[in-house]
Amino acid sequence: MDMASQESPLSGTSLSGTRVFRLAHWLSDSINTARLKLARRWKFEPKTIAYQGYGSTEWVRVLGRVVLASKPVPGSRADHAARNGTENVRGWRAFTSVPIPRSEVEIEVGGTVTKVKADRGGLVDIDIPVSLAPGWHTAILRSRDAEPAEASILVIAPDTKFGIVSDIDDTVMVTALPRPFLALWNTFVLSERARMATPGMAVLLDRLTVEHPDAPVIYLSTGPWNAAPTLARFLTRNMYPAGPLLLTDWGLTQDRWFRSGQEHKRRNLERLAAEFPHMRWLLIGDNGQHDEQIYSQFTQHNADKVAAIAIRQLSVSEAVFAGGHSEDGDHSASTVPWIYSPDGAGIARQLRELELL
Repeated sequence: MDMASQESPLSGTSLSGTRVFRLAHWLSDSINTARLKLARRWKFEPKTIAYQGYGSTEWVRVLGRVVLASKPVPGSRADHAARNGTENVRGWRAFTSVPIPRSEVEIEVGGTVTKVKADRGGLVDIDIPVSLAPGWHTAILRSRDAEPAEASILVIAPDTKFGIVSDIDDTVMVTALPRPFLALWNTFVLSERARMATPGMAVLLDRLTVEHPDAPVIYLSTGPWNAAPTLARFLTRNMYPAGPLLLTDWGLTQDRWFRSGQEHKRRNLERLAAEFPHMRWLLIGDNGQHDEQIYSQFTQHNADKVAAIAIRQLSVSEAVFAGGHSEDGDHSASTVPWIYSPDGAGIARQLRELELL
């Protein structure tokens, strides 16, 4: 069924798998259109959200999103908190914004202006050729009727040989995500300042960046882009090193009923390996979900690109909340060192033995 045709998506006595999938997309788009109309009726305003990006001296990856969002009343407590970075919002509020699909976005970085279109979820994720010196730079994102937004971009030096990829949930932040009701509670109900940092992990990452000042820190998570501002504030508030967030979106994709969090992580690890072929990564995760399996599979084909794998072990209570945890695997045959510890201090001790700290 051609969605551009005049045929109703509900017509026909039987639907093939492809037609059902197209119908699901049509329903999803219809719901989002209804949400957009309702948001405009409630006086929501267009907003461009810019996320931290990264790149080399020859290109940068720019990330952002265009949404309709409520704006705090000028002079209100919420307005004051937003201006001063002291928000303490419930998780569900991050999901009240409505993505504006296929918005035109102008990106300015390093004197180069590029025009792109956001995807059906309002997301912009693009590589832009540009010549920049190593260090932090700023990209400006502009979309129609919205104030410009600035994104910090980390340009990695060509001679950088070491980097850090860290999971977020149950690695740097205690969330107990696998158990459905707790996941809903932590994601939608809990206020952001009630979320707890994992003991010792901020100190560990800070020490790593002191020891390796040029090393990028990239936070790779299956969390939704809606939560990016909340997660960024959490990392800053708990004194984690600054670094790009690589998140995903829930729901339909062009070829899947549901986005695969595992595939999202695998794809981005492979992308980082291709983008920085001379860099070795410290991969940090936990044993409550699939990090061990994902990192192990990545290492099988990219052992020369992995300095070590550090797995934060869940406590007994966290394992109960998370619905159990994986067993510590036998990695004696691996050419890459594996580290297991319940906290950042234990990981740090073992990293010292590997002369990575």
